[in-house]
Amino acid sequence: MSSNWDNFRKNLGEWHGSFTAIAPDGTVGESVPSILSLTEVADGSRVRFQLQRFAKGLNQPATSNTVQEYATIGRQNVFFETGAFSKGSLQVAPFAEFGAEYGFVVGDRRLRFVQLFDKGQRLQSMTLIREFRAGSEATERPPLQVTHLVGRWQGTAYTVYADWRSPTESPTTLTVWQEGTVLHQSLEWQDQHLATTATLEGARLLFTDTPVPKQLLLLPDGTASLTPLQVSFREPFFVEVSWLWSDDQRQRLIRHYGDRGEWVSATLVVETRVSYS
Repeated sequence: MSSNWDNFRKNLGEWHGSFTAIAPDGTVGESVPSILSLTEVADGSRVRFQLQRFAKGLNQPATSNTVQEYATIGRQNVFFETGAFSKGSLQVAPFAEFGAEYGFVVGDRRLRFVQLFDKGQRLQSMTLIREFRAGSEATERPPLQVTHLVGRWQGTAYTVYADWRSPTESPTTLTVWQEGTVLHQSLEWQDQHLATTATLEGARLLFTDTPVPKQLLLLPDGTASLTPLQVSFREPFFVEVSWLWSDDQRQRLIRHYGDRGEWVSATLVVETRVSYS
């Protein structure tokens, strides 16, 4: 298995994109152009990170410029063999903000997403970051629709654990079907079977038949954000972002938290739609 560092290096390159504000109800706000450069330094033992944002437009000077160098990657920042990554808060705590960031990379495309919860553990804001390799002809995916989710999906779940136990790999099967404004899901994973239903309200799906009420937001560039409406340090929950990077191929990143608010694991699911019914 590749190391965390080797997987991090799969994100090397110059990426042109934008940071787009997303409200808790899924409303898409303003976008700020960006240029991200990830380059190896010296013998490749370090990576230089430079992020420029251009709030006044790309033809104007950068309004922010962040430069860092990395020689190691913390265990809480999990990079998978595809280059996808998941990082975030290690603990949900009273009167403290909570957040998670996710990233996917496929060819000349990257997609990143940030979820932030306020000190009352309520969903506060999100950011969608769409990136394209400089000089490439990569294009954006269409906005996600419910019909893009329907079908039978087969894949593999790769899980890294916070307690340092060995990573695991297991097959997954997800079946999704729609009846009017109701979406049904049936998931088989690690000898578990989970059935849920959600009600479609505009560009979001509301799940109320689970221990923790959740919403899934249908967003631009084939993106979906799945979160509880409020996270807790007293009961388990998970947060998730998925990217439909081609018509029938999707990746999902999931962060699980335990019944004391502690980070438990990070999972990447790589799946393919094998049928539309």
